[in-house]
Amino acid sequence: MSKINHILKYLDELYPNPKCELNYNEDYELLIAVVLSAQTTDKKVNKVTPILFSKYPSLKALKEANIEDLYEMLRPIGMYHKKAHFVKEIARELDERYNGKVSNDRKALESLSGVGRKTANVVMAVLFNGPYIAVDTHVSRVSKRLGLAKEEDNVLQIEKKLMRLIEEQKLAKAHYQLVLFGRYHCKAMKPNCDNCKISNICKYKKKG
Repeated sequence: MSKINHILKYLDELYPNPKCELNYNEDYELLIAVVLSAQTTDKKVNKVTPILFSKYPSLKALKEANIEDLYEMLRPIGMYHKKAHFVKEIARELDERYNGKVSNDRKALESLSGVGRKTANVVMAVLFNGPYIAVDTHVSRVSKRLGLAKEEDNVLQIEKKLMRLIEEQKLAKAHYQLVLFGRYHCKAMKPNCDNCKISNICKYKKKG
């Protein structure tokens, strides 16, 4: 069995039905939640988005939201000035340019305020089950520890390597699994190496 299949088999065992941990009801709510999750945790985002989307229950309401009000709502997740402006701009752009729809198109997504490649990959994987890998800090760390990428690789290099290694139909699921594995198992500090079935191929474990 190849290394990647060995890893994916273990991830299937740990996370047979992985899913995005950001809460949302509408497609645009997921897009905004992913943008808000930069440099913070999904758990913190999930605490502010119900308040945000309850007070401003549509794109039209969001694009007209009071910016000072948004500052206060988003303060707990950090970078709230920048994120508040992203929320208003995304709402305006979706409402005025895209008929309120979140597109399954990278160019269209990355044209939106605050949306980069990683955010676009998450949205296309989650909403459209597309064959994409979003390389966040967890996916990067796990990939390097397991020898799927080099220590010096940047996020785009890691993404391209993972997309070559993993079968297309498994990419969306593997994306969630790698995130969850890094978030709860192969953590940055004090990873659960003793109970890990693939620690024998882990560079971090070998270094002691």
